[in-house]
Amino acid sequence: MGILEKISDIEKEIAKTQKNKATEYHLGLLKAKLAKYRSQLLEPSKKGEKGDGFDVLKSGDARIALIGFPSVGKSTLLSTLTKTESEAANYEFTTLTCIPGVIEYKGANIQLLDLPGIIEGAAQGKGRGRQVIAVARTADLVLMMLDATKPNVHRDLLEYELESVGLRLNKRKPNIYFKIKKGGGVSFNATCPLTRCNEKMVQTILHSFKIFNAEVLFREDCTEDEFIDVVTGNRIYLPCIYVYNKIDQISIEEVDRLARQPYSVVVSCNMHLNLDFCWKCCGNICSSSRVYTKKPGAPPDFDDGLILRRGVTVEHVCHAIHRTLAAQFKYALVWGTSTKYSPQRVGISHIMNDEDEVDRLARQPYSVVVSCNMHLNLDYLLEVLWEHLQLIRVYTKKPGAPPDFDDGLILRRGVTVEHVCHAIHRTLAAQFKYALVWGTSTKYSPQRVGISHIMNDEDVIQVVKK
Repeated sequence: MGILEKISDIEKEIAKTQKNKATEYHLGLLKAKLAKYRSQLLEPSKKGEKGDGFDVLKSGDARIALIGFPSVGKSTLLSTLTKTESEAANYEFTTLTCIPGVIEYKGANIQLLDLPGIIEGAAQGKGRGRQVIAVARTADLVLMMLDATKPNVHRDLLEYELESVGLRLNKRKPNIYFKIKKGGGVSFNATCPLTRCNEKMVQTILHSFKIFNAEVLFREDCTEDEFIDVVTGNRIYLPCIYVYNKIDQISIEEVDRLARQPYSVVVSCNMHLNLDFCWKCCGNICSSSRVYTKKPGAPPDFDDGLILRRGVTVEHVCHAIHRTLAAQFKYALVWGTSTKYSPQRVGISHIMNDEDEVDRLARQPYSVVVSCNMHLNLDYLLEVLWEHLQLIRVYTKKPGAPPDFDDGLILRRGVTVEHVCHAIHRTLAAQFKYALVWGTSTKYSPQRVGISHIMNDEDVIQVVKK
């Protein structure tokens, strides 16, 4: 019996099994087997045979996949929004391969893919369904085209086909910690009350995957299906917009009903109705951020901004500018909504917001850019000189008196308490008993140390004689 026959038998058994407390563990076992067989269906052939998928190079800042049944207006939408001409006709399966197009939105180049129409049973390979879904797994957003004149059952069928191959639309990853161990059995814990799954169900599912040693932690009330997704580990969570086309052929009441559904947009490709709002929704969901660079003493470069993912850090910005910049990074000055004040000096882990400006100092090896006439970057030059000279400041303190911050000792980095004693007086090291040190070189302040203790910059020392 092949994998497709096993999947069909399990689906039939799940459909005819009543759901109650007596059968919930049996249903959980069936769902686990079904997920395992579907994962095997997606795995590539071990023989290494060359596939017949769509050879489309991923380009631009984001990728959107157009998915839908045949003759719903995918090619018309692509031709309308982009400069790419995709053949459109009144018969089904006009598009037989993947046709890419690019559209610009707020400075970002977004790739739009017109995929062949899929039919019921696409997850099992009917009508090149596997190739279409394989491309959809690499997208950042799924644009599901639907015919507003046809029943809403088409949406349910498409969602079922995509769910069957591990695509989770408009869902977030379950907050479940799962790790396979070498021994110790199954360790189960939960940080919240569980009403839809329990420890026995978890062990039943893990045993069906032949996992007998694992650590499981539920941080939210999840179902057994969500736990199976975590165990399988090959699920893709994508945002999806349901686009209802041909609204010019239905009543205004029906248009209003469709438009009020979650994640739904109503359009008419032939009459160019509401296409601008549709593309605005796509651009916002793709979650791109524009970051502008700025050189010291020059205005920001608003003509050539960096298009990055929302939530990126300064480190990602450095890699986008040059691959070696992150290794030479010291700090950055940022203007924008991600800072408390502008400009703010930030580190490499600072999270950037949309339309932030970042001032990156020139970091070629052993180079500093300054302007003596305009007094630009001179303070940074002094910091670089101090770092390369490897100097530290050590302040002395008398018993019962505050530290003398006006007259510190300038010493080389890596000096010990003995060197400090010689810098104070040449006979002090011979009379040394112990010293009290405040600063970053100690675990706590003050700390009693010996003569071989290594001092750090801006440490405070109090020497006690014999």
